Order: sequence, then C-alpha cells, then structure tokens
Amino acid sequence: MVSKTKTSTNGAETIETALHSGAEAMKDGFEKAAKNYDQFMNFSKDTAEAMIKAANAAGKGIETINSEMFAYARKSLEESITATKAIMGSKSVDEAVQLQSDFSKSVFETYVDELAKFGDLTLATAKDAAMPLQARVSAFVDLVRTAPN
Repeated sequence: MVSKTKTSTNGAETIETALHSGAEAMKDGFEKAAKNYDQFMNFSKDTAEAMIKAANAAGKGIETINSEMFAYARKSLEESITATKAIMGSKSVDEAVQLQSDFSKSVFETYVDELAKFGDLTLATAKDAAMPLQARVSAFVDLVRTAPN
C-alpha cells in the first residue's frame, strides 16, 4: 500500500509539473505570437505608407512629364506656324528651301533634346517612386534575418 500512495503522489506531482510546464509554454508562445503580430502590423503599416509615398512620387513625376510634353507641343506648334509664315513669304524657291532646311534641322535637334529630357524625367520619376519600396524590401530582409527561429 505504501508503494501505491507513493506512486499516486509521484504521479500527481508529475501531472502538476506537466500542467505547469504546459501553461508556461502556452504563455510564452502567446507572448511571442503577440510580439510577432505587433511587428507584422507595424511592418504592414509602414509598407502601406511607403506605397502611398511611391504613388505620390510617381504622380508628381507624371505631372511634370505631362506639363513638359504640353510645353514642347505648344512651342513646336508655334515654331511651325512661324516657319510656315516665313516660308510662304519667301521671295524665291532657294530662300524657301533654305528656310525649310533650317527649320527641319532645328526641329530635329529640338526633338532629340526633348527626347533626352523626357528620358531623364522618366528615369528620375522611376527612381523616386521606387525608393520607398526599396526601403521596405530592405526592412523585410532585416525582419526575416532577426526573426526568432
């Protein structure tokens, strides 16, 4: 009988220890989950803000490109009208051909310059829009590296 009592007491202690260990493990797991949830929520919030910044940068860049295109189109039209008037008012065919040649050369040079400017504006817009997103990718990599195993 003594051995039964001892075994029963020993078993009760083992169950009590197991329940206590299980409760501690559950508490630790819940605390880790809560901490990870907070990190995830902060990361998501920062990512949403980065996406808004990227969209704003892209919008501003597109607005700049559009205004530059409009200014180029307006200037091109005005120069075309001026050249047409000059060519129509020329006193000889040679003068008209020379005016047309000069105008064509000017149009081509302006077109090449404007094309380079639009390329630079597009590249700058892409860089500005990508910068906040690149920062979030770096933050994600850091988060993964520091995440507990």
